Amino acid sequence: LLPQYPDRFGGMFALRRQAILDFLDGRTLDPIAPRLVPLDEDGIPFRVGGYQGYEAIAFVGDRMFLTIETQRGLPGLGAMLGDIVAGQIAADGSAASLSALTRMEIPAQAGLDNTADEALTVVEGRLITFYEANGANVNPRPVAHVFEPGPTRLAAAPAMTMTALEYRLTDATPAGTDGRFWVINYFFPGDRDKLRPAADPIAARFGAGATHAVCPQVERLVELRAAGGRIERTETPPVQLTLLNCATARNWEGLAELPGRGFLLATDQHPGTILAFVAGAAP
Repeated sequence: LLPQYPDRFGGMFALRRQAILDFLDGRTLDPIAPRLVPLDEDGIPFRVGGYQGYEAIAFVGDRMFLTIETQRGLPGLGAMLGDIVAGQIAADGSAASLSALTRMEIPAQAGLDNTADEALTVVEGRLITFYEANGANVNPRPVAHVFEPGPTRLAAAPAMTMTALEYRLTDATPAGTDGRFWVINYFFPGDRDKLRPAADPIAARFGAGATHAVCPQVERLVELRAAGGRIERTETPPVQLTLLNCATARNWEGLAELPGRGFLLATDQHPGTILAFVAGAAP
């Protein structure tokens, strides 16, 4: 679990997979306690101009990769940019470190405030980052940025064109061997003027669940596929979450597979920090 500002806590957090399975299978009802993973940030919060915290994390073996959101200039006036940085995590998960020398800039796409590359996945060993806003009215030609994780540095590769996806894209799972992966697709009605959502082709194709049909927010998982230099939606129906009510939007920003069972999701502070299990399509 990656906090936006790890220095406020002394690092990241980890949960034992077996503890989660024991809870889901009813072998225990004890709360699942997170373990601190100390993180050496190599001074990144001070070295990166306009630093606004971390947004995404992915792993390739014992290497880890994080995206960073930055604001160059005054809010609403300066440019929003992203960065990607590499680091290492101990095999036993006891500690982790980043290297500021590996940092590379990721250009923003739509010029929206507080919006950068929010999600990160791994496809055949390559890193693919996703901008948060990919709707037709704000980002008519979205792309996914690609990076090759060299032994000591990152190298930019040609970007992949991407199908439009309304609302926000806030996290992604690693891709399978067929290039398929899942993303969080979320809409907070207070972002309507900012995101200017167009007609939603996913809802038009698959319909809306009982709660999505009557409430303005969107909380769902959407399957995408990386193939032939492009990111596209698959024919798999979305996983639509049952909404709490029409006034409470859960800002889901963390997503992981629980193989053979479903997904684990986490919110930020809105409406509070929530760790949730969603039974479903994860392999």
